[in-house]
Amino acid sequence: MSNAVIELDQVCLGWRDRVAVRDVTGSFERGSLTAIVGPNGAGKSTLIKGIMGLVSPVRGRIRLGREASEQMACLPQLGELDRSFPVTTYDLVAMGAWKRTGAWKGYGDAEHDRVHAALARVGLADFGPRIIGTLSGGQLQRALFARLMLHDASTLLLDEPFAAVDRHTTEELMALLENWHGEGRTVIAVLHDLDMVRSHFPQTLLMAGQAVAWGPTEQVLTNENLHLARHLCAGDYL
Repeated sequence: MSNAVIELDQVCLGWRDRVAVRDVTGSFERGSLTAIVGPNGAGKSTLIKGIMGLVSPVRGRIRLGREASEQMACLPQLGELDRSFPVTTYDLVAMGAWKRTGAWKGYGDAEHDRVHAALARVGLADFGPRIIGTLSGGQLQRALFARLMLHDASTLLLDEPFAAVDRHTTEELMALLENWHGEGRTVIAVLHDLDMVRSHFPQTLLMAGQAVAWGPTEQVLTNENLHLARHLCAGDYL
């Protein structure tokens, strides 16, 4: 019996005349901790959007297991958030409970306690009333991690979770990822820091518009594979 949470079968993703991801085949196993890496323009974020259902495959198929289809949550890139929107940090985090509360169930004491606990967990216990536009990049990223806690999902996708975040914050947030992995959750993260990937992620998918290599990190992040990925993104082998 397959232990795959997400399966990709010759997946091509893009829009209009541009294909950003082509012919990717493979699977993310339940409880795995996987980094998606590659040069700029490699299709990493597009692949995340495809898995989330925000971009439909041009060709091929993305299959989600029941666990992923019912309990999947995503942490977007910071640049995709409208920081001018006048929402408090508390409300941003509380949005993570939407699947449980919906529009009509109300927000009871238990959910309020969850929000306060999540804010405290990421070091933002006193930041609930602050408008998100007043937060630093690191503080906002902590708030997004707290929102992810409210989702309480079994499959977590994170798109550049450590971008514009200082080293101390990165280490604390990485510890959260490892804790989620230790709880048996499936964690998939788009990253740029290859040293961090080598230190913390057992599995890696190296992208360059296509899957250059996918498997155990030490077998994927070889000099040969990284060299090939750079040239593929530069168009040298296309």
